[in-house]
Amino acid sequence: MGLLSGKRPTDLGVRGGRLKPVPSSPNAVSSQATTPYHAIAPIKYRSDRDAAMAALVEVVKSMPRVEIVTRAADYLYAEFSTALLGFVDDVEFYLPEDEKIIHVRSASRLGHSDLGVNRTRVEEIRARFSARAV
Repeated sequence: MGLLSGKRPTDLGVRGGRLKPVPSSPNAVSSQATTPYHAIAPIKYRSDRDAAMAALVEVVKSMPRVEIVTRAADYLYAEFSTALLGFVDDVEFYLPEDEKIIHVRSASRLGHSDLGVNRTRVEEIRARFSARAV
């Protein structure tokens, strides 16, 4: 990773059915956020959770400059890096067992503003996932 990648967070994951809260800075989005600026809709699916996770993994792996860090039955964590300077965004997905939704959190490690990159990425993932009709 590059000089501008920052350190991998040690406090990510699901705790009590929730992903880590987003920072107050405008460089993150989450389907569990309480502030309008940070809020984004979860991704919906119709299949079973295993099929949804498999499709999500394929969508994420198809995107540029991504590394999947953690994969479990209900959780996926990936790092996305920028092409030019190597900034890293931490992107998490949580598939609760009792709902047909994928909660998502996407946050920049460094900087204050992301110029909408995290929101755009999540919407691109949503579009690619939805195209699979899972």
